[in-house]
Amino acid sequence: MKTLDRIPTGKIERASKLVKTGVKIGGNYAKYYGKKLVNSNTSRNELDEDNAEDIYDGLKSLKGSALKVAQMLSMEKNLLPNAYVEKFSLSQFSVPPLSAPLVRKTFTKYLGKYPEDVFDTFEKDSINAASIGQVHKATKDGKELAVKIQYPGVAQSISSDLALVKPIALRMFNIKGKDSDKYFKEVEDKLIEETNYLLEIEQSQEITQACDQIDNLIFPKYYTDLSSQRIITMDWMNGTHLGEFTKTEFSKETGDKLGQTLWDFYMFQIHGLRKVHADPHPGNFLINDREQLIAIDFGCIKEVPDTFYNPYFELAKKENFSDDRIFTEKMYELEILTDADSPAEIKFFKELFREMLILFTSPFHHETFDFGSNDFWGRIAELSEHYASDKQIRKMNGNRGSKHFLYMNRTFFGLFNLLHDLKAMIKVNSFQKYLD
Repeated sequence: MKTLDRIPTGKIERASKLVKTGVKIGGNYAKYYGKKLVNSNTSRNELDEDNAEDIYDGLKSLKGSALKVAQMLSMEKNLLPNAYVEKFSLSQFSVPPLSAPLVRKTFTKYLGKYPEDVFDTFEKDSINAASIGQVHKATKDGKELAVKIQYPGVAQSISSDLALVKPIALRMFNIKGKDSDKYFKEVEDKLIEETNYLLEIEQSQEITQACDQIDNLIFPKYYTDLSSQRIITMDWMNGTHLGEFTKTEFSKETGDKLGQTLWDFYMFQIHGLRKVHADPHPGNFLINDREQLIAIDFGCIKEVPDTFYNPYFELAKKENFSDDRIFTEKMYELEILTDADSPAEIKFFKELFREMLILFTSPFHHETFDFGSNDFWGRIAELSEHYASDKQIRKMNGNRGSKHFLYMNRTFFGLFNLLHDLKAMIKVNSFQKYLD
């Protein structure tokens, strides 16, 4: 794979790169509509593939929060055309790495020494590269280590990157009004946290110690003396990325076992710790040869305050769907309804969210749940398509809900997707044994 000798770090340079990408996309549309004039049956698939290719090519050279957006979008399997999902999925653990000279320069800047002065061996070529940093294999005192090095300029460019994509996001998600800033501030704060590797180590140690009791789940050990704010050193963990594993032949028993581990891990965090690993994409998990689940990245941790947790899970209770008083009360507590809403808006959003909740909380209403069920995923796809084409939703103010929905919804959608890929049948309340 081609390596990068530099990454654009200046605001103007990064904006210019995105503008060039926009010009390419405009050309793709012109080409598509030209073909459409000649042949009305021309498929949109080619346009989606061309756009996905150009967007990804533009983002992968920028890295940082720009590429992180693609990574987040790759999890939205029911909201994006398949061409985008496939291309953006590459951002999870397969993007152009830094060149060897740039790695040495970056390592020296962040740790004050060259890699060969710190480790017994250090592989100059990265093992994998993602949106925020890339991983190299090293050894020291007989131990195999993974060394994650953050890309230069990533932390400094987050605010300017988000400012560039904000106008597009406002249109895409129909967000209106001054309160829209709270959502972007939530994303910005989380991305800034992800670039603080000392914080990541602290969070990693806290959660891994608390979750050490969960069956079939293991974690690497972290080495603070070999780490810094932009470098993390941890145990090297042998295994296959979860995304690659799910493309292989595996037994029903294996899928169920791994799925149960994932489910228990997430439910224990949410209900026991009131904080959660809010980045459940396949690149953050490995499967070893003993069919154990390995969690390897804790950069994105979302704390769940009681003011959100309590009404959120009250709304997940089946009996509250039909209790209009409780349902309405929780809708206001979660900022889905506001005092400024008209009677028509209140009626519309209550009906909309009740329909969504009945579907998305259905796993919690059974003793066991089959995430491999095509029926469940078919209904999610139908509902997503229905809302995407609903003209009334576009007329309404899409700026709805507490800021905490952003990462909690991301967590549940990502978890559900992973469980679906594993075709897992899980015991819903199994995690309760770890709370006692």
